Amino acid sequence: MTLTHIQITHAKATNKAFRMSDGRGLAIVIQPCGSKIWRWSYRFETRQKTLHIGIWPKVGIADARRKCEQARELLSEGIDPAIVKRFGRGAAKIKIAPGNSFRVVAEEWLRKLEQEGLADITIGKTRWLLDKAYAALGSLPIEVIRPVDALAALKKIEAKGHYETARRLRSVLSRVFRYGVATGRIERDVAADLRGAIVAPKAKNLAAITTSREAGQLIRAIEAYSGCEITSYALKLSAHLFVRPGELRRAEWREFDVDACVWMIPAEKMKKRRPHQVPLSRQVMELLDNLHDLTGHDRYVFPCLGKQNVPMSENTVNQAIRRLGYGRDEMTAHGFRAMAATLLNESGLWHPDAIERQLAHLEANQIRRAYTRGEYWPERVRLMQWWSDYVDDLRKEEPAPVSTFGTRFKPALRSVS
Repeated sequence: MTLTHIQITHAKATNKAFRMSDGRGLAIVIQPCGSKIWRWSYRFETRQKTLHIGIWPKVGIADARRKCEQARELLSEGIDPAIVKRFGRGAAKIKIAPGNSFRVVAEEWLRKLEQEGLADITIGKTRWLLDKAYAALGSLPIEVIRPVDALAALKKIEAKGHYETARRLRSVLSRVFRYGVATGRIERDVAADLRGAIVAPKAKNLAAITTSREAGQLIRAIEAYSGCEITSYALKLSAHLFVRPGELRRAEWREFDVDACVWMIPAEKMKKRRPHQVPLSRQVMELLDNLHDLTGHDRYVFPCLGKQNVPMSENTVNQAIRRLGYGRDEMTAHGFRAMAATLLNESGLWHPDAIERQLAHLEANQIRRAYTRGEYWPERVRLMQWWSDYVDDLRKEEPAPVSTFGTRFKPALRSVS
């Protein structure tokens, strides 16, 4: 049944928007504010879509039907009418063929990252970011996307106050567009024009304890932890090893060389995609030996409860720290790295580059990096044993100051550079 001028004129607004159908997908939507909007519903590339035709009475019944007929003609040619309306007649020649939409190009780029061996967690976070862009950009031919279109997708995230997410998504979009350039789909990276166009997030350091007194309180609290026994070991080893939380929770028993007292972390699990070796102190070896009785039959050192082939959740250690009474602004799982780095440097016993190597940090200055290729392995072995001894000392109510603990070893420790 088609609509009449009188029906539309006398249609009254209600508390909720409602539709009055004119047939063949065309309808007029009466908004609660009283405005009346022509919309046409259609399906393109298996997706249900809606085309905004215009506002009544500026666009009358005859005009609305004529515009719908024009849109149907485009649709019969395999062209999305929404693309033509948004980008002009020039875009009518561009059909969303396989490999042409933003989503297809982005998914192809993600498969390339998987083939390059990027960690699953990195792929997962990248996919999570792209999912936020697909609603606005996914179905568009990548070659018609303009900077303003990409910016609109970012602004929706920014409007929610998620500035860091918007910043990271801009970077991911740029990488997808650069891949599109490399594969001949587009001429340039339109996201490059958006640098400085969104709110820059304020840099925040992850919360960490960095004084020996507070570190001692934390170590004593960990010793008294009464939760899951496996989580207790994760807390203790976080303090002793100060690796990244993701590296610890995804540790596998096969990566540990018990005879050499070394944990060999493969490149694909490391942030910088370089294999990393962690010397294991006597205390760590004892903790691992005890933990092996609990999880040695599993793949992971810290398996997810009830799931042998899945590692511990990334939130487990942080939740345990909250249970110890530390807020998010006081200490985090990542904070053990800052705690160790600060106290090791304050001790004055270790070469700063040895500490940086043990933290698996890369020298930011490329020229300096080229000339500092040493891994400081002998010193790192002694450093890790010294640190475990110091962590043990921190359990005391009045631990020795970091500047004097182990002073008698200072000449020997500084002999390796």
